[in-house]
Amino acid sequence: MADRAYRLKNQVDPTELKGRRLGRVLTKLKKVTREQVQEALHLQKTRKEPLGQLLVGLGYITDTDVLEALAGQAGMRMVELKEDAIPNSAIEALPAETANTYQIIPLKFDSGTRHIVVAMKSPDNFRAVDDLRLLMGFKVEAVVAPCDQIDSVLKKRYGEQAPSMAAVMAELGDSDTLAALEGRGDSIDLEELAQAAEDNKIVRLLNLVLLQAIKDKASDIHFEPFESEFKMRYRIDGILYEMIPPPKHLALPIISRIKVMANLDIAERRLPQDGRIELTVRNSPVDLRVSVLPTMFGESVVLRVLDRSNIQLSLDKVGLRKDELEVMRSLIKKPNGIIIVTGPTGCGKTTTLYAALSELNEPTTKILTAEDPVEYDIDGLIQCQINTDQGLTFARLLRSFLRQDPDIILVGEIRDLETAQIAVQASLTGHLVFSTLHTNDAPSSILRLLDLGLESFLLTATVEAIVAQRLVRRICLNCKEEYVPTDEQLMELQLRRSDVEDRTLFRGRGCDKCNHSGYKGRMAIFEIMRLDDQLRQIILTQASTNVLRAEARKRGMRSLRDTGLMAIYEGQTTIDEVVRETIIEE
Repeated sequence: MADRAYRLKNQVDPTELKGRRLGRVLTKLKKVTREQVQEALHLQKTRKEPLGQLLVGLGYITDTDVLEALAGQAGMRMVELKEDAIPNSAIEALPAETANTYQIIPLKFDSGTRHIVVAMKSPDNFRAVDDLRLLMGFKVEAVVAPCDQIDSVLKKRYGEQAPSMAAVMAELGDSDTLAALEGRGDSIDLEELAQAAEDNKIVRLLNLVLLQAIKDKASDIHFEPFESEFKMRYRIDGILYEMIPPPKHLALPIISRIKVMANLDIAERRLPQDGRIELTVRNSPVDLRVSVLPTMFGESVVLRVLDRSNIQLSLDKVGLRKDELEVMRSLIKKPNGIIIVTGPTGCGKTTTLYAALSELNEPTTKILTAEDPVEYDIDGLIQCQINTDQGLTFARLLRSFLRQDPDIILVGEIRDLETAQIAVQASLTGHLVFSTLHTNDAPSSILRLLDLGLESFLLTATVEAIVAQRLVRRICLNCKEEYVPTDEQLMELQLRRSDVEDRTLFRGRGCDKCNHSGYKGRMAIFEIMRLDDQLRQIILTQASTNVLRAEARKRGMRSLRDTGLMAIYEGQTTIDEVVRETIIEE
C-alpha cells in the first residue's frame, strides 16, 4: 500500500520485473507494445544506441518511463513524491549533509527498528544504500523518484540546514544513553558500548566529521584521548588543525563506532588494530585506512583519507617542471636499472611512483608491486601487500617476483640489505626497479645504501637516478598579495636584498577559503640526480656526501632549495614554506 509521503507509479510487483530485459519490463508496465520494442530492436542493429534511448527518440515513451523500467529491472519501485506529506521524523533521521551528498530523500523512518525508506534518483546508486547501512546503521529500503522531485525536496526541506560541528556537539548533550557514560571511564560492558556506538547522535557526529574532512581535502583525521580531553584534528596540506572537541566521555563510543565501520574488534583495547572503511562520496570512491593504537588514556585512532578522485596519477600532474618531466620520462623508459625516490614520510613519494607506473602501464608490460600497505588499486598492475606477521617481507616478495616474469618492479621501500641486494639482482637480470628511501636529499641516499651494506660497485652498476622530493604549500589564489620580505626571511635562504630587488614576492593574506592560513593545496619540488660515469667514479672512491653533492650540482642537478626558490619567484609558494621543507646546503 502506498504511504502518505509518496504514491506508487504502478501496481506491478517489482519482483516480477527484476532482472528481465528492458523491453520486457516496459511491455509489462504497459508503456510500449511488443511491436514497438521489435521496431526499436531492429533500429538498434544500425544505430548501436541503448534500447530506452531509441524508444524515447521514436516518441513512444519518456525519460521518466525509462527510469521507471530501470527501477523495475533492479527490483525497486518507482514513486511520485508528495513533498508536504514527508514526515519530519524521516527528515530528522537523515542529516542534511548526508541527504545532499548522496542526493536522496528519507520518506519514512521507524526509530525502533531503524528501518528507513529512501528515494533516490537512480536505481544503480547502490553504494548510497551500502554507505547508509555502514555509516548510519540503518536497515534501508530504496525506491526511485524523478530527479526534479528529489531536487525540489532537497531544496525545501534541507536547503537551509547546513549543520555546524557546534550544533551537532550541542545535540550530543541531549542523549540520555550517552550521558549515562559520563564518569564511567573504561568500565562499560560490551553490550552497552555497542548500543552507544549505534546511537544516532554519535553516528551523525562521525558522519559529519568524515564528510567535512573529505570536502576539505584532509589527508588524515586524528582522534586522540588525553587525560582530561578528547581531541579531533584534521591534517590539511601537511598541517594539523584542531576541531571542536567532543566531551571526554564520548571517546569510547566514537572509537567503537569507527571500529564497527572498519570491522575491527570493539572488545580488544590493549593491542593495535588496522582496518579499512570504503565509502562513496558524491559518486567518488574514498578509502579510509584505519589505525588504532592503545595509549595511556585510551585508544588513539588515525584515519588516512585516500580519495581516489583527488589523486593525480599522471607524471605531468605531480608538479615536475618541463625540463624535469623530460628527464623523468627518459629515466622511466630505460630497459633496466634502479630509480629511487627519496624523502620523509608524507612527501608524495608513492604518488610520484604511481604516476610513473601509470605512464608505463600498457598491455605489453608486466608490472608487479610490493607495498606496505597498498594505497591505491590500479588496473593492470599486480599489487601485493607485505605482511610481516606472516613472514611476507619486501625481500621475500621480491624473490617471488623474479619468478613471475615481470618487466617492471616497484618495491615500496628499501629497508634492509637483503631487499637492496635482491633489487640489485633484479636490475642486473634486466628489470626496471622503482623504490623509495627515507633520506634528506638525493646525494645522501648513496651513503644510506652503502650504510645498509650494499657494495659500491653493485650500487654504481645498477642505480640510474635518485629523485628527492618535498611538498610545499601553495599560496591561496583567493587572498594572494604582494609583499616585501624581511632581511631575516632572506637570510634564511642565504639571499641578499639585491637578489630580489627586481622580483615580486607573494604571500596569502588569509581568508575563509584557506582557513585563514594563506595557503590552499600543495605542490611538489624535486631534486633529480642522474648517475653518469663521473659521479659513479666518485661513489667508487667512497667520497663524502658533500663532495658528491657539489659534483652533481656541477653536472646540472638542481637542488631542492633551488627548485623551491624558482617556485617562490614564480609566486607559487613562500619563503617560509621552502625554508621549512629544505635543508641548508653546506
